[in-house]
Amino acid sequence: MSFTGKSWIEETLFKRECVRFIPSSWDQHRCVPVCQICQNLIRCYCGRLVGEHSWQEPVPPLSFYAASGQEMEEDWSIEVHTRASPTNAYGTIDFEDTATRVCRAKYVRVAVDSKPEALLQLMLREWQMERPKLLLTVQGGTENFVLPPKVMQAFSKGLITAALSTGGWILTDGINTGVSKYVGEAVKVFGGHDLRKRNTVGITPWGVIDNNMDLIGRDVFKPYQPLGNPLSKRVCLNGFHSHFLLVDDGTLGKYGCQQGLRRKLEKHIQQQKIHPRLNQRVPMVCVVVEGGPSIAFTVLDYVSSAPPVPVFVFEGSGRAADLLSFLHKQTANDRYFNKHSPDLNFLTRIGDEFGVERTEAIRLYSVLQQCMEHRESITIFDSESDDQMAPDAAILSTTLKGTKASPAEQLNMALAWDQADIAQKDILVYGQHWPVGSLEKAMLDALVLDRVSFVKMLIDNGMTMSHFLTVERLEDLYNTPLGQTQRFLQHLVEDAKQTSLPAGYRLSLIDVGLVIEYLIGGAYRSSYTRKHFRAAYSRMQDNVSMDIYSLMFSIHPVKKKKKDLQFFRTAQPYKRKDQDATPGSTRDTRLSSSLGDASLQVLFNFNDLFVWAVLQQRQQMALFLWQHGEEALARAIVGCKLYRSMAFEARLSSMYDNIAEKFKADSLEFGKLAVDVLDCAFRQNGQMAMKLLTSEMEAWSHFTCLQLAVSSCHRPFVSHSCTQTLLTDLWTGPLNMRKNSFMKIILSLLLPPAILLLEFKSEAEMCHVPQTHEAMLFGLDSVNHHDAERGLPFYEKCLGPVSRSVSNVTVQWLPWITRIYDFYTAPVVKFWFHTMSYLCFLMLFSFVVLVKMENRPSIQEWLVIFYIVSTAVEKTREVLMSEPRKLRQKLKIWFSEYWNISDFVAILLFLVGFALRWHSDPYRTAGRIAYCLDIIFWFIRVLDLLAVNQHAGPYLTIITKMVNMFFIVVMMAIVLLSFGVSRKAILSPDEEPSWSLARDIVFQPYWMIFGEVYAGEIDPCAGGNSCPPASFLTSFLQAVYMFVQYIIMVNVLIAFFNNIYFDMASTSNKLWKYNRYRYIMTYQERPWLPPPLILLSHMALALRCIYWKLLGNTEPGERELHLGHEDRKKLHEFEKKCVEVYFHEKNRDVQSNQIKKIRAIAERAEEMSVMVGEISEKVNCIQHSLSELDCQMGQLQDLSALAVDTLTLLTASDSLQKEEARLAQCRINPTLQHVLPHSWTLPHRSNTDCDVPTTERNNLMRLAQTIPFTPVSIFGEEVSIYTLEEAPCDADADSPSASFWSSKGLSAILQPLSSEEGSLDGGLRQGCRMLCTWAEQDVLKPGLIYVAKAFKSEVVHVWQKHFPGSTALQLCLREIQQQRAAQKMMQVFNQIKPHDMHPTPRFLDVSLVLWHSNGQWLTIERNMTGDFRKYNNNTGEEITPCSSLEDMLLAFSHWTYEHSCKELLVLDIQGVGEELTDPTVIMADDQRWRDLLFGPDNLGVAAINGFLQKHTCNLCCHRLGLKGQTYFFMKYLRTRPTSSEISSEAGRISRKEE
Repeated sequence: MSFTGKSWIEETLFKRECVRFIPSSWDQHRCVPVCQICQNLIRCYCGRLVGEHSWQEPVPPLSFYAASGQEMEEDWSIEVHTRASPTNAYGTIDFEDTATRVCRAKYVRVAVDSKPEALLQLMLREWQMERPKLLLTVQGGTENFVLPPKVMQAFSKGLITAALSTGGWILTDGINTGVSKYVGEAVKVFGGHDLRKRNTVGITPWGVIDNNMDLIGRDVFKPYQPLGNPLSKRVCLNGFHSHFLLVDDGTLGKYGCQQGLRRKLEKHIQQQKIHPRLNQRVPMVCVVVEGGPSIAFTVLDYVSSAPPVPVFVFEGSGRAADLLSFLHKQTANDRYFNKHSPDLNFLTRIGDEFGVERTEAIRLYSVLQQCMEHRESITIFDSESDDQMAPDAAILSTTLKGTKASPAEQLNMALAWDQADIAQKDILVYGQHWPVGSLEKAMLDALVLDRVSFVKMLIDNGMTMSHFLTVERLEDLYNTPLGQTQRFLQHLVEDAKQTSLPAGYRLSLIDVGLVIEYLIGGAYRSSYTRKHFRAAYSRMQDNVSMDIYSLMFSIHPVKKKKKDLQFFRTAQPYKRKDQDATPGSTRDTRLSSSLGDASLQVLFNFNDLFVWAVLQQRQQMALFLWQHGEEALARAIVGCKLYRSMAFEARLSSMYDNIAEKFKADSLEFGKLAVDVLDCAFRQNGQMAMKLLTSEMEAWSHFTCLQLAVSSCHRPFVSHSCTQTLLTDLWTGPLNMRKNSFMKIILSLLLPPAILLLEFKSEAEMCHVPQTHEAMLFGLDSVNHHDAERGLPFYEKCLGPVSRSVSNVTVQWLPWITRIYDFYTAPVVKFWFHTMSYLCFLMLFSFVVLVKMENRPSIQEWLVIFYIVSTAVEKTREVLMSEPRKLRQKLKIWFSEYWNISDFVAILLFLVGFALRWHSDPYRTAGRIAYCLDIIFWFIRVLDLLAVNQHAGPYLTIITKMVNMFFIVVMMAIVLLSFGVSRKAILSPDEEPSWSLARDIVFQPYWMIFGEVYAGEIDPCAGGNSCPPASFLTSFLQAVYMFVQYIIMVNVLIAFFNNIYFDMASTSNKLWKYNRYRYIMTYQERPWLPPPLILLSHMALALRCIYWKLLGNTEPGERELHLGHEDRKKLHEFEKKCVEVYFHEKNRDVQSNQIKKIRAIAERAEEMSVMVGEISEKVNCIQHSLSELDCQMGQLQDLSALAVDTLTLLTASDSLQKEEARLAQCRINPTLQHVLPHSWTLPHRSNTDCDVPTTERNNLMRLAQTIPFTPVSIFGEEVSIYTLEEAPCDADADSPSASFWSSKGLSAILQPLSSEEGSLDGGLRQGCRMLCTWAEQDVLKPGLIYVAKAFKSEVVHVWQKHFPGSTALQLCLREIQQQRAAQKMMQVFNQIKPHDMHPTPRFLDVSLVLWHSNGQWLTIERNMTGDFRKYNNNTGEEITPCSSLEDMLLAFSHWTYEHSCKELLVLDIQGVGEELTDPTVIMADDQRWRDLLFGPDNLGVAAINGFLQKHTCNLCCHRLGLKGQTYFFMKYLRTRPTSSEISSEAGRISRKEE
C-alpha cells in the first residue's frame, strides 16, 4: 500500500478506546480504598479490567470506590466514555491453516460510528474492489449448526454463483462459526482464486476476535491462525473471506456492535449507481439461513424499510428460517393468523426452537406475523422441491421482483448483471408496457457494456437497427471511454490525420472513416469520408447547438420535414421486422436539398456496428454482429484486414506490444470464418459462390469480396478452389479451352480466320464473370437481360439512342463480331499477343544495341522507340485510371509494385539514352551505354511473363524471397570493407586521394568471396618489389578474411537459401495462386492491342470518354457484374443460407465430438468393468481358499482337542476330585443360552463323553472366526423359515415331482430396512424389505435383501369365516402354492417353446416365515432391483407389448389357458425383466376343481372372460400354436397338494410351533 493510502486511512478511519472506568458490579469485592484484588476482579462496562485500560493519565479518571452513603449511578456509553483515535490496525491477513490455497484478506479496524461514505471509499479506492452490482447480505445463526446436505449444496452454489455471475458483494459477520463459516466453505468450493473477484466482506466486532492484538500494525502483513480455543468465548476470523471491517466500539467480548454500522453501510451502498451509465441503484437481497430470535427482527427491518429489501429464506436450514417458511406457506391462502388467539402449537414450536418462555414466544410470534404483512418481499426456497429453479437464478429473480422496480429498472439491473436469461424469463414478457425509447437505451447500454447476450435478446424480441442506430448514437459508441482501447483508437486517428489530438477530443464519424481507410489501405474509401457525407455532417455540426424542441416546434414560416430531423431524433418505438439490415442495393445516402437541410441516415447498420466492434477490440460482439445482416463474407474479410492492420500498428508502437498477439489471433479467426463460409457456399452452389466474389458492394467502397481479400493479403482465401476457379474463368474469358490452349491462341493470332473455329462459353457459364461495357456493344449473351425498372434490354438501356440506330444487317453480323471481340479481349489472348510483341521488341532492341549506332536512328531503333514510348503512355494511363482519388495516392499504390518500379527505371533510362544519342560524342556514346544498360531491365521483365505459368511461377516466388536478404548482405559488406580498407592501407601507404581508392578497397576482396585469392599477390615482397611496412600482416588478414567470409558467411548464406527453399516449397504453390490474381487483373484491364499499336486503343478510349461527356452521362466502369434487384436479393439469401449451414455443420461437429468422447468413455468403462470382474473373481478364489484353509484348521483343532481330552481322561482316572473337575468343565454356561438362536442350542448329553462338547465348542469358535468375512453384522429379529420342497412321485425319473412342506423350520435373523425406493404395498398384502444378517443352513443368503409380505388385517378379517383359527397361515400357504403352480407352468412353457425365443422368464421361489416376536405368518422372497413392470392384471387387462419379452409373457397367459384345457389361467404377471412374482392363478368354477383354491385374488370365470375379450394374440401366440399336449401339467395338477392337505399341513405346522 502506498504512503498516500496509509495516511488517508489513518486520517479518515478511527478506533475506539475506553477512557473512563465504570465498574460493572461492586458485588464481588468492596473495600476502601481499592486494593489490588479489586483491580483483578472488577471489570468495567467495556469488559476490561483496570490494567487492560490504556489511559495516559497517571491516576485513573474515576475513583474505584464510592463516596460514603451513595452508590455510583453513572451509565457507561460509547459517546461519553470512549475516545476516538487514528486506527492502528490495517493491512493484510495471511491465514496459515488454509493449505489447499493461498488465502489472504485485507482488513482494517474502524470505529463503530465511522461514516459509511469513508468505508465505501476505502473498499473502492484503497482495496481496489470492483463496484458492486448486487449486495448479498447473509443473516443467520452465529453458533455452529448442521445444515442438511441438499440445503448446504443449494446455499453454497447459489450464493457464490449469484455473486460471481453478477459481480456482487457478500456481507457476513466474518467469523468462523455459524452461517459465516458456511459462506467461507462456499467460497472455498465454488469461489475463485482472484482476490478481486472474491468480494466477501466480513463485518466483525473487534472485541470478540481471538488474538486481536496480533493484528495491530500499520500497513502490515500479519499471519493469522484461525484455530479457536475451545475454552475461550472469543471467535476466530474465517479464512475464506476477502476483506474484513473490524468494528470497534471500545468494548471487549461483546457481540452485536457491528449490526448498526453494517446496516448503515448497506443503505449507503444501495444509494450507489449499479454502473456509471445506468441510473439504477445497487439492488440488495437478504439471505437467511437458520438463525435465532434476532433474525425475526432483522427480517422485519428489511421488509418494512422503504424501499423494501427482498428476503430469501432457505427452508430446512433450521430455527428462524423454518419458522418463516412455515408461516409463509400458511399465509399463502389465509392472509393473517389470528393476532388475539395465536396457534398454541406454533407458540410451543417457537419456544422449543429458541428456548424462550411463553411471553417471549408471543412477542416473537407478533414479530413474525408483522413480517408476513410484507410476505411479497419474502421468498422461500425449498431445496427438496423438484420444481424449484436453480438457487442462483432464484436469488436473482427474488432481487428483481422484491425491489418493486419498474420493468426498465429491472432490465437495467439484469443488464448490469449480464443475466439475459433472467431478463428473457421475468422482464421481457408478453404484454409488458415499455416507455418510448427505453429499449433503445437498453440496446445502447448493452453495446457499451459489451453484453452480447442482451444484444441478441433485444434483436430477437424485435429491435430493429434502422430505428435504433443514429449518427449521434454511433459517435457515442466510438467515444465510450475504455482505457487502453480508446487510447489506441485515438493514436490511429492521429496516424491517419497526421496530427496530434488535443485532450478531451471527441471522435467524429469522419475521423473513424479516415481510420478505416488508413487500416484497409489501397483505394478503399469509407462512406464516412465521401463528399456528400462530409457536407451533411458539416451542416449538422452547425445546427447541433440548437435546441431539439425548437427544431420540432419551429415558429418560422418554413417548416422542416420530419425526415430532415433524422440526424437529431431519438429512436421511435420499434416494430417487429423480418430483416434488420437494409439491402446493399437500396442504400440511399443522397442528401435532401429541400431547404438546405440534410436527411442523413446511417444505413447498413450491422456493417457499421461490426466495424465499431472491431475497432473497439470487442471480438465476441464482432462475431455476433457478423452473423446478422447481409454481406457476411465481406464483413469477415474486413474484420480480418482491420485486425491485421491493427496488429501491425501495435507492433510498430512499443506501447501496445501486449495486444499485438491478440489482434493477430482475432484476425486469424475472422480469416478462417471467411474461408469456411466460402467453402460452404462453393459446396452448395459453385456459380452463386463465385458471384459472391465478383459482385460489387456499395457499403464497402464498391469493392468485391475478391478485391477485399487481395487487399487484405488473405492468401488462404485467394488460394481456395472457388477463387481459383473464378480466376481461371477470368483468365480464359469467353474462350472454352482446356488443353493446348497456347497453341490454339498463337495459331489464331497468326491466322485470324481460325478464330471462328474456336469454342466459346455459353451465357450460363459466364453469368458469374464481370463484363465490360464494350461487351454490350457487340451483343454479348447478356443482351437478353431485361431491366427490372424500365422493361428494356440491358444493352438498350446502356446505349440509349445509339442502340436504336443499329440496323438489322448489323444485328445479323453480331455473333461473328462477338466471337472476334471475345477472342481479342480475353486476358489469356492479350497475354500471348503482348508476349509475342514483347519478344519481337527484345529482338529489335538487341539488334539496336549490338550494331553500330548511326547519327540518325534506324528503322529498327524507331520501332523500339515507338514501343517504349507507347509503353510509357500505357503506364501513365494505368496510374491515371486507378481507383484512388488523389494523384499522390495513385502513385503510391502504383509504385508499391516491384515491376512497376522496374518499368519506370527502364523507361526513364531509355529516354535519357535517347536524348543523349542525338548529340555528338561523347554524349552519343553515353546514350549508347544507357541503351546497353537499359536492355538489362527489359530482359529481366521476361521473368514476370514466366510468373503466369503454374510450374515456373512458384520458383520465381522462391527466388523473390531469396533476394530479400538485406541483413546478410550488410554483414558480408561489413566484413569485406573491414578487410579491404586495412589491406589497402597497409599495401599502399603513400596513395594520393582519388576515386580509385574506393575501387581498390572493394575490387579484390569481392572476388575473393568466389574463390579468386590472387595467389601471385599474396606476398607483396615477391619479385624484388619494395615491401611496405608491416606488409606481412596482409597475408594473415587475408587468411582470416577468407575464413570468415568464404567459410562462415557464404555458408550462412547457403543455409539461409536452403531454409527459404524448404519453407517456401510447401507454400510456394499457395503464394503463386495468390500472386496469380495480380497477373490476371493486369491483363484483364490492359488494352488488347500491344505496343506500339496500343496507341490506337488509347485513342479509342479517349473518344469513348468524349462521347460520354457529350451525352452528359457518367462513364460506365471497366468491368462489373450486372445484377438486378431480384438477383441481388437471391444472392443475399444464398449467402445467409450458407452462414446458417456453416453454423449447423459446426454445431454438428461439436456434437459428434461429444458423442465420440462419450463412446470412448463407455469403452473405457467396459474395460474397467471387465478388470473389476477379473479382480472380483480373484477375490472370490482367495476367499474360497481361505475358507478351505479355515476348515482344515478346524479339523486340526478338533483332533488336538480330542487328544487333550483323552489325555485328561487317562490322568484323572485315579482321582474322583479330578473327575468332578473334568465334568465341571464339560457343563455349558447358562448365561450364553439366551443370546444364541434356538437352533444354536447345544443338545444335552447325559453321558460323560466330553468329545462332542469340545468339538461343538471348536465349531462355535470357527463360526466366530468366520463372522468377519460376512459383510453384515448380526442385528435384527429371529424368524423361522419353511420351504416347499420337491420329491419325485414314483421311480420314473421323468415323472413330475410332488411338493411337500419341510417338517422343521430353519432359523434366520432378519433386519427390517427403511427404503426410499417406493412402497411395496399391494391390494391385498403389504410388504417390507428385510436384510438377512444370518441364516441356518443357507436357507437364506446372509447379506442379501429380501421382501417379506403379509396379508392386510382387513383381508384376514374377511377370510376368517372360511379359515377359522390360523387364517393368515392358510392364506400364506395358498399364496405360496399359487406362485409354485405358476412356476411349474413356466418351467413347462420354457421347455416346449421354440429355442429361438431367447427370453426365459421365471418366477421367484417363495418361502413361509414365522415371526417369533409377534407370531405373525408371512411370505418371503428375494428382492428384485430394476424397473418393475406389470404386464397384465387379474381382470384380464394387458399392456401394449413393445418388446419380445412382453409378447412372450402375454402369450404365456394365453398358453396356460389353452394348455390346462381352459380350466386355469395365469394372470397378474409382473416383475423386473425375466424375474417374475405375485402371479394370480385363475380357476374356473368347476366342481372337479373345487378343492384347488389358490388365493383370495381368484376372480374365477369373470377374469377368464375378461381375458378372452381383451387379449390380442401376437407373434409368439402364433408361433406357439397353443395346441400342445397337457400331460405334464395335468400330472402335476394331480400330484399337487389339495386344499384339505394344505389345511392339515397348516395345522401341523401351527401345532409344532406351539
